[in-house]
Amino acid sequence: MGAVENIITDNLPLWSSSVQLKSTRGRGSSSKRNLYGIKKLRELILDLAVRGLLVPQDPNDEPASVLLENILAEKKLRGSSKKGRTKNINSKVLDDIDIGHTPDGWIVTSISEIAEIQPKNDIEGECDASFVEMASISTNYDGSHEQQKRKWSKIKKGYTHIKNGDIGLAKVTPCFENSKAAIFDNLINGFGAATTELHVARLAGEFLNTRFILFHLKSANFLTIGKTKMTGTSGLKRVPKDFFARYPITLAPLAEQHRIVTKVDELMALCDTLEQQQENSIEAHETLVETLFSALTNAPDAEAFQSAWERVSKHFDTLLTTERSVDKLKETILQLAIMGKLVPQDPNDEPASVLLKKIASEKERLIKDGEIKKKNNSLETNNIDPFFKIPNNWKMVNLGKITAITGGKRVSKGYKLKLEPTPFIYIRVTDMKNGTIDDSNLHYIGAEEREKIKSYIVHEDDIYMTIVGATIGKCGIVPSKFDNMNLTENAARIKVISGVNNKFLYLTLRGEYCQNQFHQKTNKVGVEKMALSRLESTKIPLPPLAEQHRIVAKVDELMALCDDLKQSLNEAQTTQMQLTDAVVENAF
Repeated sequence: MGAVENIITDNLPLWSSSVQLKSTRGRGSSSKRNLYGIKKLRELILDLAVRGLLVPQDPNDEPASVLLENILAEKKLRGSSKKGRTKNINSKVLDDIDIGHTPDGWIVTSISEIAEIQPKNDIEGECDASFVEMASISTNYDGSHEQQKRKWSKIKKGYTHIKNGDIGLAKVTPCFENSKAAIFDNLINGFGAATTELHVARLAGEFLNTRFILFHLKSANFLTIGKTKMTGTSGLKRVPKDFFARYPITLAPLAEQHRIVTKVDELMALCDTLEQQQENSIEAHETLVETLFSALTNAPDAEAFQSAWERVSKHFDTLLTTERSVDKLKETILQLAIMGKLVPQDPNDEPASVLLKKIASEKERLIKDGEIKKKNNSLETNNIDPFFKIPNNWKMVNLGKITAITGGKRVSKGYKLKLEPTPFIYIRVTDMKNGTIDDSNLHYIGAEEREKIKSYIVHEDDIYMTIVGATIGKCGIVPSKFDNMNLTENAARIKVISGVNNKFLYLTLRGEYCQNQFHQKTNKVGVEKMALSRLESTKIPLPPLAEQHRIVAKVDELMALCDDLKQSLNEAQTTQMQLTDAVVENAF
């Protein structure tokens, strides 16, 4: 038993450090962290508990065989009082499941042998009772649940009956896989009903520690094997009653059951402490990352920026240890880029004020040639007041001043997009991924439909941006393969005028400064939508063209380094989880 304790205590750093952190992407998304090591430790504790490896056996304990005889006698007595109404269920243990070694004094049995399956409450009359929904059942190891007050006459038919001390197991996907199982207690008047998607067992409580039986239903082995036994189609799978009733339960002497439950509580409390410490550590790290990187973008002058950079560079090894911190670095790089702090200014560059005149002249030519349409709305840039100061040779402009923005077009009502290829691809929002257009699941339109919406197309090197729904602001550059293809009405085409580097504009639009503007410009009534006129009024910092090129080159270089670092972190994270799995496997 000491060896088992050592497995748990000697590997505390591993349990705590094996953390899977998912990066934050998109406005409104939240960090999702999986404390993998602690999760595996909780699973290990339950598996050790039901295998008799968590506490030492005591030869003075009354053996489980005697306990089982008492349970069967009590069950027979209860059954005889019900005048044969109890359905017969095969209590023979499934023989195709390997549960490993059974300790001395233990015995292998099944739920159907030690309990009544799907019992009925012989209660009449009008009275209050409890009702338990699936959503009210916890996934925690303790089997807790919440309940509602209902009239018994309203719930006694058509629902699963429960009493205090009964165990319920979710039999549907994904509730079963998520370990929804409960011990019903503190029920109103001691009884009630619950969702029909439960297997329920009524145990002989005076001969069993109900929580010890629950640990079997919460153990990783039970859940893993149970998944393979589920029947039905995807999304509608259920655990058969036969599996629930006949799964091999290793039954310990009653005294040992109590000792096991006490030890599990003690170790789960340790897991709670480790979990809280790890959450605090992660939150402190994220605060440090946010504070130091924000100091870079908020620096009021060159001296403050240099001071902030020295603090960041001094702590690089401790800052960049998670995917989220690398994503924050990427955000900071983009913000520094559009603030003119990423590359030095060159006094020999043609200033943006001159570039703007050239852009305006080119735009007039395109309008005259019929390549773009003239807009009636005013896009004056007076009184534009950004929250940061741009270099003297830059200009703050509205997006519509340096681009031509048009919308996409929906297909005719009732028209079904084609899966078989035609010359005409219809680009949907779902195709827009990772700053480009994904070609793995393209949809097409025929020649007749193309003729109806032929004006609503994109060209190579245009920028697309979604303007409807939760993905508003997602943007990318159109690859050559999609030149002259049709665009969904849920996105806008941004044609870059000569004098603007489309890659610079793309990184500007996907940065936090512009994304926050898109959020503010979105109509929140009904389906979220951003009008093209509001998109055109987005504030954009415009550097000299030569500096745009330098910024793009530097961003590409730094993003490649970030991607390499993230890959290394992913590999290290995978190694930690593999080590955790190995420790768990070696425990048996």
